[in-house]
Amino acid sequence: MLPVKAAAKMTGAKAIDVKGILTLMILMVIVFLLLLFWEKEPDEDLVVKSIEHLNVDYPKSRIPVRYCNSMIRQRVIREPNHTCKKEHVFIHERPPKINSICVSPRKMVCPNHATYFCFQSEAKFKMTLCQLVGGTIYPACRYHISTLEGYVLVTCDNLGPVNFQGYVE
Repeated sequence: MLPVKAAAKMTGAKAIDVKGILTLMILMVIVFLLLLFWEKEPDEDLVVKSIEHLNVDYPKSRIPVRYCNSMIRQRVIREPNHTCKKEHVFIHERPPKINSICVSPRKMVCPNHATYFCFQSEAKFKMTLCQLVGGTIYPACRYHISTLEGYVLVTCDNLGPVNFQGYVE
């Protein structure tokens, strides 16, 4: 085997310094690995949260102590300005049954929004009501838990329920 300079003279090409290319290649591999494993956290404010994520817990999670505190923290439920929600409801019913609310004949103007129509469930659903008793800034929120049964009010689009609007006992 001929040395690199001898091979370069024979073919008419100029010999190059391999050390410089090796350094450049190592640098490129490091940059590639950094880009490959760089995990950008999604902006929580931009993540669209569905009614199923925010309000449905079926079957009811078996959290023995502090159900509301755990569920609200686990699902990152808070006001847009990162304060604690005053009240939140979890519905303990199968998603298909919740989806059927949108075909309910009980259509009305939503109590909270005069421009939207709400659909009320035809049957009462089991729910858990979480009411704020302490804390102001998320995640330092503490809630009181109440179980209840009531009719659910939701807004709908062509695909099903979009927002939980409240309940009627």
